[in-house]
Amino acid sequence: MLYLTLRQYEYIVGVADTGSLTKAAAQLNVSQPSLSVAITRVEQHLKGTIFLRGKGSAIEITPFGHRLIAKARSLLALGAEIEQDHDVAQTWVLGCFADIAPWYMAPVLKKLGDRFPALTFVGREGRFADLGRDLAEGKIDFAISYDVGFEGNFTRRKLVDIAPVAFVATDHPLAQANTLELSDLKDMPLILFNEDLSEGFMRDLFTRINLTPVIQQKVASLEMMRSLAANGVGVGISYSCPPGHLSYDGKPLVTLPIATPEARTEIALIWSGLRADSPDFDAILDALTPPVVDAVSSE
Repeated sequence: MLYLTLRQYEYIVGVADTGSLTKAAAQLNVSQPSLSVAITRVEQHLKGTIFLRGKGSAIEITPFGHRLIAKARSLLALGAEIEQDHDVAQTWVLGCFADIAPWYMAPVLKKLGDRFPALTFVGREGRFADLGRDLAEGKIDFAISYDVGFEGNFTRRKLVDIAPVAFVATDHPLAQANTLELSDLKDMPLILFNEDLSEGFMRDLFTRINLTPVIQQKVASLEMMRSLAANGVGVGISYSCPPGHLSYDGKPLVTLPIATPEARTEIALIWSGLRADSPDFDAILDALTPPVVDAVSSE
């Protein structure tokens, strides 16, 4: 439990700034004797002299006092920042799952900036666990993500349904197909993302259709998955499908839609169900309607 109050720290900084108990008392709207008593109690509690207060002589600050005053200034500045937090112009933070951020973040930020020129918007990429934590802690205001791993008090609005794709090498036995079923991948080596929630989602999907995935490789990035697939290491499965038919290392690859109905999932706009009501926030949510996202996802 804290013994000293912010008001007492204000007294100390006030005396330091004015160099006088009398001037500080007038500025702080407190009597001079009360101010003197308050400072004495602080010094007694901290077991150190802050000011040398000789009768009829100027106030002097001790080395101990200088160190304390510097810390007190920082503390008071932080307190002021906390109190003013809701009065200053807010920067709205859009989170986006990292794998789909290149498709969604820039168009959505531009849409919001055009619609609300008086507001400030920034974007932040993250993984499932990062987004869930940051939403809960108020570090981001809303997120665009697959609805995976958001357990707890979250509200969501579906933006679009999507299906996964498979990446295969050009000489793969399935390369000439138009579409695939997950059952076509039975016993084939697969390349999945190594994030726990993403891998768990894919394992659950295979379980629901009574298949057991053969995981050959786990990767941290979409381009690593595409490169491995293009080089014949296995079949990559992803809900993100970049344009083009070359991996980063210049190898051609084939992208095949997966038609299994159970494999479809949704991309959602997600926010904390515990956040305070705000007219601006409601207007922002209304602006993020499926037409914006459909235009992006169809490219």
